[in-house]
Amino acid sequence: MAFLTAFSLRRHGPRLPAAVLALFVALATLPFIAYGQTAAVSTQPQRPESTRPRIGLVLSGGGARGYAHIGVLRMLERMRVPVDVIAGTSMGAVVGGLYASGLRADELEARLSQVNLSDIAFDRNERAKLPQSLREDDFQYPIGLSAGYADGNLRLPAGLVQGNRLLALLKNWTAQWPDNISFASLPIPFKAMATDLATGDAVVLDHGSLPMAMRASMAVPGLFAPIEVEGRTLVDGGLVSNLPVQLARDMGADVIVAVNIGTDLQRPADLASPAAVTQQMITILVGQNVRAQKALLRGQDVLIEPQLSELSFTDFAKGPQGVLQGEKAAEGAMAKLAALSLSPQAYATYRAAHTPHGVLAEGARIDVIDVTTSGRVPVARVRQMLNVHEGDTYNAEALNRDLSALSTTGDFESVTQRLVDENGVHVLKIDAHEKSWGNQFFLFGMGMSTNFDGRGAFNVNLGHRYPWLTQNGLEWRNDIVLGSNRASLHTELRQPLWQAQGFYVAPYAEYSRRRSDFYTDDQAPTRDSKPFNNLTIETARSGVDLGIPLGRKGELRLGANYVTKKATFNYLVLETDASGNPVNVTSLPDLRVSQPAFRAQLTLDQLDDPLFPRSGYYLFSSVEAGFGSQEKKYNTAQAKGLWATSYGRHTFNVALEGAGQFGANSPTRENGGNSGSGANEGFFLGGFQHLSAYAQDQFNGQYLLYGRLTYLYDLRIDDLLGLRAPVVGLSAEAGNVWQLRNNFGSGGYLKSGSVFVGGNSPIGPLYFGFAAAPQGVWNFYLQLGRVF
Repeated sequence: MAFLTAFSLRRHGPRLPAAVLALFVALATLPFIAYGQTAAVSTQPQRPESTRPRIGLVLSGGGARGYAHIGVLRMLERMRVPVDVIAGTSMGAVVGGLYASGLRADELEARLSQVNLSDIAFDRNERAKLPQSLREDDFQYPIGLSAGYADGNLRLPAGLVQGNRLLALLKNWTAQWPDNISFASLPIPFKAMATDLATGDAVVLDHGSLPMAMRASMAVPGLFAPIEVEGRTLVDGGLVSNLPVQLARDMGADVIVAVNIGTDLQRPADLASPAAVTQQMITILVGQNVRAQKALLRGQDVLIEPQLSELSFTDFAKGPQGVLQGEKAAEGAMAKLAALSLSPQAYATYRAAHTPHGVLAEGARIDVIDVTTSGRVPVARVRQMLNVHEGDTYNAEALNRDLSALSTTGDFESVTQRLVDENGVHVLKIDAHEKSWGNQFFLFGMGMSTNFDGRGAFNVNLGHRYPWLTQNGLEWRNDIVLGSNRASLHTELRQPLWQAQGFYVAPYAEYSRRRSDFYTDDQAPTRDSKPFNNLTIETARSGVDLGIPLGRKGELRLGANYVTKKATFNYLVLETDASGNPVNVTSLPDLRVSQPAFRAQLTLDQLDDPLFPRSGYYLFSSVEAGFGSQEKKYNTAQAKGLWATSYGRHTFNVALEGAGQFGANSPTRENGGNSGSGANEGFFLGGFQHLSAYAQDQFNGQYLLYGRLTYLYDLRIDDLLGLRAPVVGLSAEAGNVWQLRNNFGSGGYLKSGSVFVGGNSPIGPLYFGFAAAPQGVWNFYLQLGRVF
């Protein structure tokens, strides 16, 4: 629980604080430092197994300092000190529970080396495994906050992390144990400490599901969602006893070996924010219950407190130091530990008596499957996604993969499985709980762009999702954009077809209004180029699409729609004679067009991160073919793609984009550039990472080609001016627009280059940089929001 003292609710992550990541990354990246020499064992006579005292191991919470627990365990094994009972809290409960289940120190290290426990602990699923609808939302709404609405109130999740992947991992590693056992029957009897959120009472977890007990003990309030166990809502046990000495004594321990890795108090001068003061307060309160437990230690007990002043809660990169300090601290207590050491023969007898055997025989079969759901999602939906049936052999890992697929649908807050033995009948219990913070959900995003010359733009994105309107999965989706130069509303219904296959039909309607500066195209652009007019483009569209999933790669949407466009110039045009004298003032007419059209849209999204991708690819393409009157219809096609790859701290991104009209009515030299398309606004270039040196949407044409190469260097700094995982970047860009199909791709290309610093902020990706182009064009820019 001591790691509570270092936790800040400041968002720091895709979506989580770096300080918080330390909690489990500290375990996930455990180093394998071999102690330089075999620890000396006292030469004094050692007690035989039959007459020795019962030894209780007490493990406290402490965030990244949890490395030290592994170091102490390794030293106890090396010194042949037996452990008869274990009491743990929070991180100590996780390490202690796994050790009690039969995983020895070396095996625990080996397993942890094969997983990224930080991703698992914080439910970071590989994006490629998410449904396209979630990847779509992830791409559009970079603020990782989802508010719910139910019973007339807005609500937030009880925790930033639900802990589903961690619970699954713990279940995989303890799969030989049924979920209704007494923890006294483990190879080493074990108990975990938790806190009842309703009453504040201490709760001792000593039976039931071992993974659930470990998960409950480390449910840091505000970070990890509370978990319900036997009708009680439980959170981190460190609130009541971060070093449960008395618990171990109650388990029959004659001698206590207590390992305290709690966080140290900071100097008042170092408390630079209200959050830091709050953390200090929690540290003080937790310290009080730790001191009370330490006061219970007796003369023969052993207190091990590793020197971890150089390893803070956030210093998970210094994990090797934590393991080494744990071993050194145990070595410093060698005199007392040696008195507890067994002879090689007695220790071998002890280990043989504590060999993990489990209760479930290998190949145990599932006799009954009991599925429970809450809310609107029917039981049939859960059963549909499970590849397990009565009579199958119980395979925890395969079953947890099914549950992972369920949890990534976005429908559930938690999905758990328990195999219990009820009078010789193996019952598989699946509990799928829908999100407790609402049955409607809101998503948020922001964007801003400025080059510090008085021009810029901002927008706010709001998404609304209302899933499971009916028992067959109907969902209502709304997306709103409100900004200085843009406003739009998109609403659609998605009705699944053949639920498990992912097909859906989607009737929709949308309206958008966009303002863009209009520049003259008869002279070379310079830094002093100014727009001569401003264009407002209004588009209304309604239609119906068929959604076709492409595995977990993306999706294809095919459909028909009816679109109406109107373009209005906002300023009067001043006409001059050859000498430059004004001769007339006119207004440009509105342009209008309406047509029915077929449209196909392909989306492939395999980026590992939608904000700063280090690997993967993204492709979006759209083709729309009108079938209105011959003189008015027009056809458009566009595609854009991004490919990312990394080598250590170096990342390279390649972006390509192309767009244009096609068909008989496309503008050509032969028809005088008259496409009959009326208000078709064409395509725009200009702005950050879209020819960065130039103004936003400075270039407009009916055809477009653009390419960009970006290099990113990972600074490997946890925090830079509030940015998580900051990078330094360079980009080289080239592109142009053309009005006539005959000229498409010909002639010179506009060029631009930039250097910038960027990173993830609590409200989205943020960039600050400098861009330059030929003809002396340059600007500084600040960009909030995605690049591509």
